[in-house]
Amino acid sequence: MKTGLSIQRLPWTPRVVIRYALLQLPAQVLVVLTLLMVRWWVDLPSWFFWGVIVCWVLKDVILFPFVWRAYDRDRSDRGDSMEGQRGHAVEPLAPSGYVRVRGELWRAEVTGGRVPVQAGQRVLVRGTRGLTLLVEAEDGRLPAAASNQPDAPR
Repeated sequence: MKTGLSIQRLPWTPRVVIRYALLQLPAQVLVVLTLLMVRWWVDLPSWFFWGVIVCWVLKDVILFPFVWRAYDRDRSDRGDSMEGQRGHAVEPLAPSGYVRVRGELWRAEVTGGRVPVQAGQRVLVRGTRGLTLLVEAEDGRLPAAASNQPDAPR
């Protein structure tokens, strides 16, 4: 019998939460040390001291759902992957040069020592290395007039 209650899995892992918390610690320590130094010279009420610390922690808790993706290095299902995208060579790739993919100009290298790609020839993105696309030639060339136009998003 189904009760209608279902447990939804959170999009972040405990590893991401720990990474986020550990990276927030230096700022938290700095706030505490600053408050202690101010308390040394000025008589701060203890409720103010603890209130600032609680507010600082609450700030981190409230911001976490908005920034957790920046702390998740392990996700393999990124939506911004260029792998599988098609484009065309703006200049000859022998073995590197520039290609236009989704209307943007990218530095590219031909993968695995394959045949050089000629200007205007269609390419298929096989991967990335940093900000460099790893491409291979596709069959077919763009018409001369179309090779200057950005590719439409696919």
